[in-house]
Amino acid sequence: MNLDLFSDQNDSVQLDMVDADVIYYPTFFDPTTSTNLFKTLLKTINWQQDDITIFGKTYQQPRLTSLYANNSNPYTYSNITMTPNPFTKELQWIKERVEVVSNVKFTTCLLNLYRDGMDSNGWHADNEKELGNNPVIASVSFGEERWFHFKHRIHKTAKQKLKLKHGSLLIMQGKTQECWLHQIPKTKKIIQPRINLTFRIIK
Repeated sequence: MNLDLFSDQNDSVQLDMVDADVIYYPTFFDPTTSTNLFKTLLKTINWQQDDITIFGKTYQQPRLTSLYANNSNPYTYSNITMTPNPFTKELQWIKERVEVVSNVKFTTCLLNLYRDGMDSNGWHADNEKELGNNPVIASVSFGEERWFHFKHRIHKTAKQKLKLKHGSLLIMQGKTQECWLHQIPKTKKIIQPRINLTFRIIK
């Protein structure tokens, strides 16, 4: 499928995935708006690097993160508990536009800054208890394009991948988090930073 054929904000493709409901908008934000937002978020977000413990060993998380919300509810994943900052005007503006197409009112945004190809996010699902059953996760990407991989938890041959474009929106809903894992793998290519915003509901 040639994603370059998409030119309008509302152009989308439904990914062919069993036990999942995933919609991709390759050109949700226009290039100029996307670049301006990327530059602003890079400078204004309170980025942090947390330690993560895997199989008893502690490492620095291979990316920077930050949490923003319209409430004070914390978010815990991989033994990391984050306390939110109040939404900035840019995050609020992005959130309102994502809510129009998703028909969901989000409370919280977890941001990730991938500084280069060695920054990554291993196989996981956004299925923490705070998110409830069948959560809707809306993921916005700015900056460098990165590959996004899916694999089914049970059906080992069920896999999917797509390159998340600058200004794109990916909505994962239904049973996606229950039945699938996803990741942003490392790459040895020399690449520029990427900012990812994942909107979710934490009541």
